[in-house]
Amino acid sequence: MLKFTCCDAVQQFSRSGQAQILRGITRGYERECLRVDSAGKLAATPHPVELGSKLTHPWITTDYSEALLEFITPPSQDPEFPLAFLRDIHRFSAQHLHGEYLWAGSMPCVVGQDKDIPIADYGSSNAARFKYVYREGLGLRYGRQMQTIAGAHYNWSLPEDFWAALKDCCSPSQPDHEFVSERYFGLIRNFQRYGWLIPYLFGASPAICQSFLQGRKSDLLELVPGTLYGPYATSLRMSDLGYQNRAQANLRVGVNSLTEYTQALEAAIRTPDPFYAELGVRDGPNWKQLNANLLQIENEFYAGMRPKRIGKQGERPAKALQKYGVEYVEMRLFDLNPFVDIGITPEQSAFADVLLLMCLFRDSPPITSREQSENDENKRRVVNRGRQPDLHLLVHNREQPFRPLAHELFDDMQPFAEMLDAAYGGNRYAMAMQDLRGRIDHPDSTPSAQMLAGAREHGGFFKYAMQLSQQHTQALQAQALDASATARFEASVEASLREHEQREAAEQGSFEDFVAQYYA
Repeated sequence: MLKFTCCDAVQQFSRSGQAQILRGITRGYERECLRVDSAGKLAATPHPVELGSKLTHPWITTDYSEALLEFITPPSQDPEFPLAFLRDIHRFSAQHLHGEYLWAGSMPCVVGQDKDIPIADYGSSNAARFKYVYREGLGLRYGRQMQTIAGAHYNWSLPEDFWAALKDCCSPSQPDHEFVSERYFGLIRNFQRYGWLIPYLFGASPAICQSFLQGRKSDLLELVPGTLYGPYATSLRMSDLGYQNRAQANLRVGVNSLTEYTQALEAAIRTPDPFYAELGVRDGPNWKQLNANLLQIENEFYAGMRPKRIGKQGERPAKALQKYGVEYVEMRLFDLNPFVDIGITPEQSAFADVLLLMCLFRDSPPITSREQSENDENKRRVVNRGRQPDLHLLVHNREQPFRPLAHELFDDMQPFAEMLDAAYGGNRYAMAMQDLRGRIDHPDSTPSAQMLAGAREHGGFFKYAMQLSQQHTQALQAQALDASATARFEASVEASLREHEQREAAEQGSFEDFVAQYYA
């Protein structure tokens, strides 16, 4: 039977009047995508100046590589806004690609040698150099190729009115910020337990270009010459082949409390690692990495979900969390959907809203090291062979068949779909959940199965992904922005370029002092 930390609260927020508080949920997306040239190779051109300064533009920047665009939507309480704004970002950006394309999938293809992947260059200011050196360090530690993998992140937070009502119901004597952080960490723990549903339902990277392995061995099979695949894989992006930081396997960052989490991150950015020390931090005046510690900065720690807080005075992430508590969570498990031009579909946010609410309300005991190993193993099984007919997952050390477990979770999520429908009116959430539930018993309807079928039909992963990339980019270029949206984006570009120039012109101290100040 489903257990909640406060059953009265579930009933309370299920009533239409109180459910209205949930209309204050704030959402936003971050979508990464590679620029590729007309031959499908990683673009060697600089970030288009028509898109503004990647250091200072609020919505259009780059992630690791100069060719890896990152589009960021402003936070909004309107559930329709993030994808609508993301579409506008895509439309505007597509006009300035100069014969290049936005790569449709999460996994790259023709990226060339590791050394040829260009690191994003943000300028000459200390803040810009800091971002560049951090990326140099990532390439040195894990290889640049891993940093060309793209995904979508979903940022999500609940309104103050919700927390006040929940606190009155469940823990009236606890200080506000402690209560909110404690409940967000309970959500994160449950997400680690049940997040394997995300790659099953939305994973879309079951195949890779053979060139991605750079000669490394794998258990993948050959689909056609040049394409390797997992017959039942859902998200190789989330597997050991993809953006998984195996070098951090022994780095224990627990999520049983805010204190445990932030202290572990603080220790990691200050604890030397012999291998990184051997690589060296500097080569004369050139910096190779920010430090030789387990992590250069907190964001280097890879996790499927992160607690986040924007510092009020520019504090580092761990310091901001320590001082002010959790502000929102960042869910990082979505593959790009290669079948749509903006890489994300509406049912993804609907499902995430329901899952995150269930994770918040459900009992969430501390995660032991045994359970952490079980959670990691379940995710590993789903990303590598989630569509396997006889797949089993681990529940309290016992093997359980996948499909009944998935259906049980959908049953448990149903009250929260109804809660959200009561908040917004209509049946959007219930219908999305009903459609997605069908993928449990019909794995061929999942994006990963459809991607595999398309790759097989079109002669391989590269050919199919390239065709989709061309179609999507051309479709976006054909969707003209209206005059007001165009003016808004052009103004944002000009403002970002002016701010960039001001930062470059401002008096700079030494870079050494700037780095030291960051860790102070």
